[in-house]
Amino acid sequence: MLTNAELDGYLSFAQRLADAAGAAILPHFRTRLAIENKLADGFDPVTEADRAAERAMRGLIREHHPGHGILGEEEGFEAGTSPLTWVLDPIDGTRAFMTGAPLWGTLIALSDENGPLLGILDQPYMRERFTGARRVSHFQSPHASHPLQSRHNITLKDAVLSSTHPELFRGETERVAFTNLTRQVRMTRYGGDCYAYGLLAMGYLDLVVETGLKPFDIQALIPIVEGAGGRVTNWRGGPAHLGGQVIASGCPKLHDLALTVLASGASV
Repeated sequence: MLTNAELDGYLSFAQRLADAAGAAILPHFRTRLAIENKLADGFDPVTEADRAAERAMRGLIREHHPGHGILGEEEGFEAGTSPLTWVLDPIDGTRAFMTGAPLWGTLIALSDENGPLLGILDQPYMRERFTGARRVSHFQSPHASHPLQSRHNITLKDAVLSSTHPELFRGETERVAFTNLTRQVRMTRYGGDCYAYGLLAMGYLDLVVETGLKPFDIQALIPIVEGAGGRVTNWRGGPAHLGGQVIASGCPKLHDLALTVLASGASV
């Protein structure tokens, strides 16, 4: 168990990682950079900005915390001697990045065997940073600095739902379950990637529903949402830090209602 002072120190270091990633990424944003595809049977883009940002963060971790493990989207897992692991997604939302939309972000989590202890969502182009630790989350930008608070006391029929893209729900049961949920909420928005979770923590969205996530897609976002008063689980209501089918909500009551709708599509 980390002390508050230790966790504060790690959160400060995580902010250094975010600064380093942003410095590596921004020279590439809205430029004609080369894009590679990591999938033979689909499209999973990666750019030099992704790789440069992860290299920068890994370098700092190896220098200052050489015993810590590292899990990153681009370079995979590097075991450490400590029970702590840094979980990195240098650019979550590469499709948004490559099309010039500032809805991507750098995700940084510090985790142990039970899940994330702290998380950062950094959007360096807009200079917005969301942090979460110890059930408290915070927003920082050039225009504002304040604790985050999600929206509570929302019924399903009044909720605003977000998901990256409807085509992510490829199985029939998943697709039907998600469609049923969209029919019961007020409005559904697509294309938010990680930034949608920040908007949820700010109270502008009420639900985010995804599938096929990896640990580095979600771990940093869990402390941010939970610190704002929200909840993040898999579609069966269990821990979400390993990825897969994930639902985030602004309040526990709404979360339970949405889980009931999604239950028919939840994987074992």
